Amino acid sequence: MTTETNAVPPIPEGYRTVTPWIITRDTARLLDFIKQAFGAEELGRVYNEDGTIGHAEARIGDSIVMAFDAKDEWPDTPCFLRLYVPDCDAVYQQALSAGAISVTEMITSAWGDRGGRVRDPFGNVWWIAARVENVAPEEMQKRAGEQKYLDAMRYAQESFDHEMRNRRRQ
Repeated sequence: MTTETNAVPPIPEGYRTVTPWIITRDTARLLDFIKQAFGAEELGRVYNEDGTIGHAEARIGDSIVMAFDAKDEWPDTPCFLRLYVPDCDAVYQQALSAGAISVTEMITSAWGDRGGRVRDPFGNVWWIAARVENVAPEEMQKRAGEQKYLDAMRYAQESFDHEMRNRRRQ
């Protein structure tokens, strides 16, 4: 154990405590998609001897996303990611324009988030959201019983259930 005052921090600069790592069949296309859909900045990629991508990184907002190409014999391992952005409606539309498919249209939740889900061309589901209001716990409890928020939650659950059940049939 070191007692130096300039000890190495346990989390590298620019990273967060949890960093998503997306395994995909075409990391180069994934990087293109997240640049178009979410304004990602590619930080780099490392190629394996066979030409596949062994490691790639991109920054979306204040977070880093890592990715690499799956082996042919591996099963697909899609991710479920929540992306907070200043204008979720615009980013949702941008993701659709970049090739995503809508899973859940935009809704507003009892806890003050607005958001919608898309499935990217690689099977990952992105919940694109923005905090639109700060809601006190007491107000959140009250809203949880209001019909419009019950309907929004039911729709969010049913649309995701539909997405997941359809995957089993493919």
